[in-house]
Amino acid sequence: MSDECVLSQKFKIEGGNFGNAGKASTSIKEILKEIGIDPSIVIRASIAIYEAEMNVVMYAKKGIITLNITPEELHLKLEDEGQGIADIYQAMKEGFSTATNEMREMGFGAGMGLPNIKKNADRFEITSIPGKGTTLDIIFYLNKTGNQ
Repeated sequence: MSDECVLSQKFKIEGGNFGNAGKASTSIKEILKEIGIDPSIVIRASIAIYEAEMNVVMYAKKGIITLNITPEELHLKLEDEGQGIADIYQAMKEGFSTATNEMREMGFGAGMGLPNIKKNADRFEITSIPGKGTTLDIIFYLNKTGNQ
């Protein structure tokens, strides 16, 4: 099959705007359902991108999610401008969180965001530059022959 992109769309996220939190991930979920992506992939992708979106809302100034779909894969790329992650290894541990008390009072900051993204994705890559921002590549294979 071709690696040609079938669908590409971008979604903006505003850091600190809890009122709009979840809108981008909800839009992506609806698109995936409308175009007939396997429901089990829609669920996993929705969980992963919601966690990623919330990290931008909680820790970054702004971010952009790029949704790319080819016949072989669903690729969600999130790029943010924010504080970055000083220790990715530590941040990937379940339960590790740098959430403020205010974030915890809203029900966030359990330290499961990045581990949940990794658990739900078929492939997950994270890069971060402290003081600049973080990039997540979250990939789901759409068929059984994907390079897993």
